[in-house]
Amino acid sequence: MVLFAVELRSRKVEIAGIIPQADGQWMKQMGRNLSDPLNGFLSGKRYVIHDRDPLFTREFGQILKAVGIQVVKTPKRSPNLNAYAERFVWSIKHECLNRMIIFGERHLRHVIGEYMCHYHCELPHQGLGNRMIDPFAQGQSEIVAHERLGGLLKSYRRQVA
Repeated sequence: MVLFAVELRSRKVEIAGIIPQADGQWMKQMGRNLSDPLNGFLSGKRYVIHDRDPLFTREFGQILKAVGIQVVKTPKRSPNLNAYAERFVWSIKHECLNRMIIFGERHLRHVIGEYMCHYHCELPHQGLGNRMIDPFAQGQSEIVAHERLGGLLKSYRRQVA
């Protein structure tokens, strides 16, 4: 199970945690981690939108509410109302995870970490005017291909001198 959060304005995705089987205690800890005032992903945010998964417990909501974050649940039977999260899930599955055999949690963490670097730094996003979220610096020399995960993920950019 992978828990992630998406900032709608920038499309930045944060992997909050990966665990074989999530439970309420783990979700409470993830709520504390996400809402940490110093380096939590939700620091300075006002809203969290999530689906009606039972893992989003009342305690999880209370942790976020205690730091001033309003929790909004999507209506029942409306999977299209969380389109940014659904699109991220579709992208990571179809561009990466469905094309690999994952050999354990450590391997999954590595693959997701590589995909997140590709997603943030190398992949242009249409919703951002085909810009990257956090692009690498580019030089003025020739265009060079960069590969991740053995060539599964490719990007092209000008080599920095």
